[in-house]
Amino acid sequence: MASSFYSNTQHIDFASILAMNDPGMVSMFQALIASGLEGFLGCTAVVYETALVDFFENASVRDEVIISTVAGQLVEISEEWFAETFELPVDGLEDVSEMPKDKIFDARSIVSMTGEPVILSGLKSQMKIHYHLLCDIMAKSISVKAGSFNAITVEKFSLMTAVVCRMKMNWGRVLFGILKKMVTSGTKQAKGFAIQISLLLENVPNLELGESSEFPSSKILTEKTVHRYIAVIDKSGAQDADVAPKATKAPKKCTAAVPADVPVVKRKRTTKKKDSSSKDNLELMAVAQEAVPIQMIEVSTAPDADDTADQPAAVDAFPADRPAEEIESVERVDEQLAVEPAVHVSAEEPAVEVSRVNVDDPKTVIRRVLDQLDFVTEDPVVAKDDRVETWFDRAFDVELATADHEHHDGLW
Repeated sequence: MASSFYSNTQHIDFASILAMNDPGMVSMFQALIASGLEGFLGCTAVVYETALVDFFENASVRDEVIISTVAGQLVEISEEWFAETFELPVDGLEDVSEMPKDKIFDARSIVSMTGEPVILSGLKSQMKIHYHLLCDIMAKSISVKAGSFNAITVEKFSLMTAVVCRMKMNWGRVLFGILKKMVTSGTKQAKGFAIQISLLLENVPNLELGESSEFPSSKILTEKTVHRYIAVIDKSGAQDADVAPKATKAPKKCTAAVPADVPVVKRKRTTKKKDSSSKDNLELMAVAQEAVPIQMIEVSTAPDADDTADQPAAVDAFPADRPAEEIESVERVDEQLAVEPAVHVSAEEPAVEVSRVNVDDPKTVIRRVLDQLDFVTEDPVVAKDDRVETWFDRAFDVELATADHEHHDGLW
């Protein structure tokens, strides 16, 4: 349908608008007239839909000339003919990208509603109402870009700057370049210029265009439609202010109340235990008590000659009938005790020593243990001679009884 070629187009009735009682709006349209766009935006609003469909289906660009076939007849549109038809200026800047930056900065402040420079990546609602409308005209009738028309792009604002700052532009080349993009396949340029192309085709000699259709009056900017446009913009602005969310304080974080009778579960700390220091292993391990040598008391003075006369003769510690192996074992124990240094042993912590000498001989081990038990259980005040005789006699008697019992067991 040909209506898609002008669904967003805004045509202008300059005579009606210049009679408005709105200085700002009238000043903006006067700037459009001064820029040389009156013939292009205010031409006769006639549309030949069938011819438009043929034109865009068969159009192409050859040597900077647009060539198409309409109703079986060849049509050629050059840049000179295009500019002459709409009385477009052909002097000045040929590309909107060449717009001076200082002019763009000035235009950002001129069109701003608040006086602060508008943001190019923002929305056109930052602008005054008449420049708001100018932005729509540049987007829909000049650049003819598809998509949203509310955003301010660099290209659209450069076109606005040319009008607002009265910059000289070669509108013939700029607009013809846009038309070439419309008929070039693969470009993102939307198809438009429906009224302007219809006027060009109407001027082609002997071309049958078919029936024409009136351009929708709702899309022509007149005094009536401009007032309606202003009312819609004002209403939408008021609605935006009403629905704008009010600033509220951030809610405070509240912790849930926990009843007093609910027990608090504490998280247990988990630590890695080494196998060597594990409590369970320590409980299962048998710890040997530290061996403490038996205290030896040396006689510092020799007895007087008179004292030795009163003492009885020394009793032989080993009877004549005792085996030589037992006597030798006891002598070895005595020699070991004599060699080990004397250590003071606390009466509160008795020490038990397990000898590692002659571990294979059970008799020797038993005798050694009995000797030490006698030592730790005896009164520490007893004299040396009495203590030695006591533990020796007891050990000797026990060993004799054991040996005799083993001898009888062997006989039976």
